[in-house]
Amino acid sequence: MSIYIVLLRGINVGGRNTLPMKELVVLLEDLGCQNVKTYIQSGNAVLQSSKTASRLSSQIGVEIKRRRGFEPHVLLLELKDFARAIAANPFPAEAESDPKGVHLGFLDTVPPQPDLDKISALAAKTERFQLINKVFFLHAPDGVGRSKLAANSEKLLGVAMTVRNWRTVSTIRDMAKEFE
Repeated sequence: MSIYIVLLRGINVGGRNTLPMKELVVLLEDLGCQNVKTYIQSGNAVLQSSKTASRLSSQIGVEIKRRRGFEPHVLLLELKDFARAIAANPFPAEAESDPKGVHLGFLDTVPPQPDLDKISALAAKTERFQLINKVFFLHAPDGVGRSKLAANSEKLLGVAMTVRNWRTVSTIRDMAKEFE
């Protein structure tokens, strides 16, 4: 059985695309997932399943659409890939001192032609970023709310992305490690 991290994009934001986490747990269990645990309301789950990642990801999206009327972007990662992303963090000191200031943008695929020059031009003086494989790392000590870099990075990367801060990523990792 594989350990998966489920990251849903754009749910429970501003009163739109609501999906209570208790309902998400039931939905995932109905799809045959086991030991389902969720973290905060932004669509993070850890679970075990014998299904392939692509099959389960597709089923989750379809089932949410059937039950709730919207289909969020679903990113499913195996624990080893999630752990590899965490280990690659180019801002470890910043993540330790300011876990809400370091963000990981998990991408569906490696961007074929990311416009890194435009992304660099958007960065504020305090912001730094690095693209490593399928993860866009962003250190934004002043927050992402007004960051032009954060607001435009997905478009300039050209690949769908869902973002989590370091504190959330670390908590999800710790939850998943309980299955090992």
